[in-house]
Amino acid sequence: MAARHEKLAFSAPTRMAAIQMVSGPDVDANLAAARGLLEQAAGCGARLAALPEFFAIMGLREMDKVAVREPFGSGPIQRFLAATARELELWIVGGSMPLAASAPDKVLNTCLVYDDSGQLAGRYDKIHLFGFDNGVERYVEANSIEPGSDVVTLTSPFGRLGLSVCYDLRFPELYRAMGPVDAIFVPSAFTATTGRAHWETLIRARAVENQAYVIAPAQGGRHPSGRETHGESMIVDPWGEILDRLPVGPGVAVADIDPARIAAVRASLPALEHRTLAAFRPAG
Repeated sequence: MAARHEKLAFSAPTRMAAIQMVSGPDVDANLAAARGLLEQAAGCGARLAALPEFFAIMGLREMDKVAVREPFGSGPIQRFLAATARELELWIVGGSMPLAASAPDKVLNTCLVYDDSGQLAGRYDKIHLFGFDNGVERYVEANSIEPGSDVVTLTSPFGRLGLSVCYDLRFPELYRAMGPVDAIFVPSAFTATTGRAHWETLIRARAVENQAYVIAPAQGGRHPSGRETHGESMIVDPWGEILDRLPVGPGVAVADIDPARIAAVRASLPALEHRTLAAFRPAG
């Protein structure tokens, strides 16, 4: 899907946007809110904007997303992403949305990327499924989501991009498997509890260890279901510096990603070249 972009070089700073939302159960209302924020991002000069996890629906019940799942290649959410990318001449990393899975009572939690002509440029199905139970809050994504299995990167005019979703952030081996990339996307809906404890630490760690930009758009606020998400959407550079961030509530974080910055960090501290553990095999 990315073949038409293979020869485009990433040679100049490019403005990107991380969009924060507080989505609810009404898909049409969420799409309207996303459109306004994408327009804001384009107005700020962004050439690529990333939406949060399940930007089109945060239901009142766990199974609500199953009711609005779409077959791959058709449906109102996919049409919205393609049309908006084309109309705004903006690359869109479509956070994640529910696609039909092999099981009739589950969905794939899928990130779709559209280029600025509205063509599909990449697809990633979330691999790691969140599970959490502290006696007060309980989440079991495996009840309604079928995991993906493929590590996904794509070539764009803005360099090599790596795709992940939310809970994937806790698994550094996923990002190592991508190979060197210029920017990593982590659309998320971190809970307020886990977000306060770990969100910033994990985002900055993934940037530092991969010497890449991390663009992390998030759900951020109190949802109609009563669930509270952490927010703090941010863009982090390859040295781990936070370039822009939001607290809670809808909004847009914007920053320039610069290939010269990536090159400088990797030249001064060539950690990616110093890796040796990947070549080792367990004894016995």
